Amino acid sequence: MGGEDDVVVNGAVVTGALSKALDAVVWDGLETRSEADPVEDVARALRRLASAGTEAVEEDCHPLYSLVTRDGCETPSAAAVALPFVIALAADPAMGVRVGLVDLLASMHAPALAGEDWSGAWALLADPEPTVRRAATALPAGVARLLERWRVEADPTVRLPLLLALGEAASREAAPAEADPAEAGEPAHEARAVLAGVLDGDDPVLRVAAVHASAELDRELPVRQLDRLIEVFSDLALRPRFESVWYTPDIETPWTREDLVRSTAWLLGHDPEAELSFAVRLVESARRSGDAALCREALDLAWRLLTERRSVEASLLPLAGGLLADPDGAVRLRAANILAVLGPAAAPYADRLAELLDDDASDPHLDGSVREIARWALTRIGDPRALPGLVEQLRAQEEEQGRGYAIGDPRRPDTKDVLIPLRAHADTLLPAMRETIRHCGARGGATRSLLPVLEAWGEDALPALPDLIPLLADTWTSIDVMRVLLAIGPAAAPAVPAVLTSQVLDHPGNHRFVARTAARLGADRAEAPRLAGEAVMRAEEPEPGPIGGLCEFGRDAAPYAQRVRFAMENSTHWPRLTAAITLWEITGRVEPTMRVLEEFVLPIADGGDGFGLFGDALRALIRMGEISPAIREALLAVRQSDRRLSAEGGYRMVLRDQELRGLIEEAMARCQTPRARPDRRDTP
Repeated sequence: MGGEDDVVVNGAVVTGALSKALDAVVWDGLETRSEADPVEDVARALRRLASAGTEAVEEDCHPLYSLVTRDGCETPSAAAVALPFVIALAADPAMGVRVGLVDLLASMHAPALAGEDWSGAWALLADPEPTVRRAATALPAGVARLLERWRVEADPTVRLPLLLALGEAASREAAPAEADPAEAGEPAHEARAVLAGVLDGDDPVLRVAAVHASAELDRELPVRQLDRLIEVFSDLALRPRFESVWYTPDIETPWTREDLVRSTAWLLGHDPEAELSFAVRLVESARRSGDAALCREALDLAWRLLTERRSVEASLLPLAGGLLADPDGAVRLRAANILAVLGPAAAPYADRLAELLDDDASDPHLDGSVREIARWALTRIGDPRALPGLVEQLRAQEEEQGRGYAIGDPRRPDTKDVLIPLRAHADTLLPAMRETIRHCGARGGATRSLLPVLEAWGEDALPALPDLIPLLADTWTSIDVMRVLLAIGPAAAPAVPAVLTSQVLDHPGNHRFVARTAARLGADRAEAPRLAGEAVMRAEEPEPGPIGGLCEFGRDAAPYAQRVRFAMENSTHWPRLTAAITLWEITGRVEPTMRVLEEFVLPIADGGDGFGLFGDALRALIRMGEISPAIREALLAVRQSDRRLSAEGGYRMVLRDQELRGLIEEAMARCQTPRARPDRRDTP
């Protein structure tokens, strides 16, 4: 480095004589981004880069990111001093990491440095090296400079990101005049003209880029261009061209056509009908042409829409049903997942699903095989053909090592989500479940996955009692097994001796739970409400103690109503709701419980996301048989909403939404609006 190629920035030669220039800097009083990093590290990092020269690599730039970029905080004062050095190094053709240095410059740009000399950075837009020019499109050079480069740029791998940068810059500069585009400046007008010209041009891939570049200026343009977008994405001959020219400075590798399908869908997100049409029409086009890659990507979009909105179900049902016979296994897998979450609505495709019970096709990016998901779909339909081998399949799933998945993607369901709804088939399923428990023992994942199922099945789980009792001797399962025993009820009384000698983690709450469980299952069940009540009374404020455990005792727990009401009035969130529901259970008084229930129902109608507590409130309303006018009005609004009543991600978004909407219908049908009554605030 050096010699006649030295770069002059702000009047100083900073490449060939970089060390001298750095020595001349007064670093005293300057700061880096973190107090832990001394400002002298900036000079050291710059010297290391210059010394590496052609051998410099991306990692050599990394220290400067943490030293002179702001990353959400104020721009460090050392950044202004480092800027001309970074510009000079980025402009030096002898440097081996020029693209990384340009990326660093883009990260350094901030309002605090707006007054510095960036002319050397803007000059990188005309650098002889295409990769450097492409990286420079990330610099906020302004519309005028980008237009100047656009007029002469010939390299398609630079021309496309340049167009995207032009659209972004035009939208940024036109922002103050959004209400009237005619008021935008001349460069912004020329940028719009360039984008419009590309939209009417002959290059289909560049037309897609123009849609993306224009979306911030006109969010309805992608909707108007929907037909042309689908035409371009559906053209198999164009697929390689995306990867040959679609580069962006923030990503090292080129974008694929499938990447662009995904990002284009986000441009349509403000128009649900257009977004759904985009997905459905791409699937239909891909089926006609045998384009499996496009079909998979469009189905992934369809899956996302399905987990977000109820209204897409009618369109996706026949689409997925028709794809069960697709030649591509990954397509069949996605189709089966869609049908599985749709549940009973997929009944017309039960025979086709049954034909897939031996289909081992899968996708390296998704969890599960076609046969596993097809079996789940049949259980959701209620088809008995799903039952043979079901428990064994779930057991194998739970015993897998290193299973991984993304929450939002299609995946195999958890055991409890498959089996809990199959209580009517307990007689058929229990033998295999019991064998699983005996074989896997207390420490087996399959055993622990079955305990919530048996708890939900209640009395129907009684045949498994001999296999549950040994699990009380292990701290991994003892508490969960006791919950199963309580759900079974008095018929589980033979387990009391084992409960009393059970092994639990040494915590007062666990020991009290053991005593209450034994009392509730034993012959002297009158002792149980007293033990539960004493646990509540002994709880130290502000902890409410196990208040929810009083519910099942009804009026027998009324002596503890004062403490329950105190807990309700001095808590929030789940403890407040639990105490309010318990207060009604043990007193029978609708107020003040109804007012508390409103706190957990009404926000959902306004877009709230406390869905778990919302479900608890709905179940309480159904038991109460009454509903306030405010709650009824809120439920009417929620019932009409299109969004999923869940925040869990993936298939659970649909299942929990269906569950809550079922509770809403039940509450609306069974609950009466109470007659006006005085506000009873007296302590019961």
